[in-house]
Amino acid sequence: MDGAGWTSLAGLDAAALRRRLEALCDAIEAREPHLQALVPGTFDRARILRDADTLCAKYPDPDKRPPLFAWPVGVKDIFRADGFPTRCGTALPHDLFDGAEASSVTRLKAAGAIAVGKTVTTEFAFSEPGPTRNLHNPEHTPGGSSSGSAAGVAAEFFPAALGTQTVGSVIRPAAFCGVVGFKPSFGRVPADGVIPYSISADHVGVLCAVAKGLLEPLLAALCDGWNAQAASAPQRALNLGVPEGPYLARLEPNARAPFDAAVEVLARAGHRIVRVQSMADFDALEQRHTRLIGAELARYHAPWFARHRDAYRPQTRARIELGQSVSDTELAELRKMQQDFRMRIEKLMADAKLDAWVCPSATGTAPRGLGFTGDPAMNLPWTHAGLPVLGLPAGRASGLPLGMQFAARFSADEALAAQAPHLEGALRTCRSN
Repeated sequence: MDGAGWTSLAGLDAAALRRRLEALCDAIEAREPHLQALVPGTFDRARILRDADTLCAKYPDPDKRPPLFAWPVGVKDIFRADGFPTRCGTALPHDLFDGAEASSVTRLKAAGAIAVGKTVTTEFAFSEPGPTRNLHNPEHTPGGSSSGSAAGVAAEFFPAALGTQTVGSVIRPAAFCGVVGFKPSFGRVPADGVIPYSISADHVGVLCAVAKGLLEPLLAALCDGWNAQAASAPQRALNLGVPEGPYLARLEPNARAPFDAAVEVLARAGHRIVRVQSMADFDALEQRHTRLIGAELARYHAPWFARHRDAYRPQTRARIELGQSVSDTELAELRKMQQDFRMRIEKLMADAKLDAWVCPSATGTAPRGLGFTGDPAMNLPWTHAGLPVLGLPAGRASGLPLGMQFAARFSADEALAAQAPHLEGALRTCRSN
């Protein structure tokens, strides 16, 4: 269903809305056993229909209904949401994660959304995967850590879902599953009520079926101080920077040609492409980010890790142990260097008069197997800098989706969202093989 199909829910009467949601629930029940995008026990047809009836009773006049009226949404299982357990993809006791509902969940509900269920996450939003499969080929990962959110959107379980990104956990699974991802500027969406990985790098983001008609209302509901006028600016030609150097050298051998072809598509659509040498120290940047987020993960988990160390899965345990090796002095320096990097990358943008960077959403297509959720290297610098990032589908290779991401200047979320439908339309012409 396209964006208009979901936004039209606001015009339905109670009976028609119930029929639409019954059909949605039928589809979920048919496909979920194979996809495994939802945390078991959190999808409840009767609850969804009750929530819809409550909305119709509260807003009987279609002209006065909120912007996300009756939109089904998925909620990544590190967000607290009233009426749902929070399990974080872990075997640790779930009552450790109890607390007040996340502001982001509350905001979506206030805008009229209905939570379909909790979506599968890797353990504590790190690397240990859950059971979710990729809709396009079940032998391949859907990406992570927002695995169930991306797969559920791709399967049309819901038009949108909440995710988080600490390295590449929104944009990469969006690319692997062929959907849209948006990571707002750091801090633009409150992260309270979300079990943290890194307080310096965690971003609340969204995944949605298409940008046109869906992305802007979602961001308006979630982001602090959203400027609707700026977000509806007309289409214009953009100055897009390609970050040449060691960063793009991390692409898999067969991924550079599809990227260059997609850049040419954007150029033919009227956008100016500027090739900028950047991030000569990319390997060191990657190491700094890894130590920063590992240190903050270790500090948040310290009381739990002391009591439940053996309940953590091996990759998570190893990351916490790495984080324990980071001293408070080093952590303070890493945080300072993070701020310095943002200033450096934005100076490059200013000097080259860039509206946004353009680069692949991942190093290649979704890897085969479910044990590895993919390399987040392409996402790391933009997350480290806290910049807003838009991820869009951009063709296919070997039957699997490819994605392109656009990283704008800090706090330029509205300007980036305004151009999303036009960039989306241009990239639909990317060739597939």
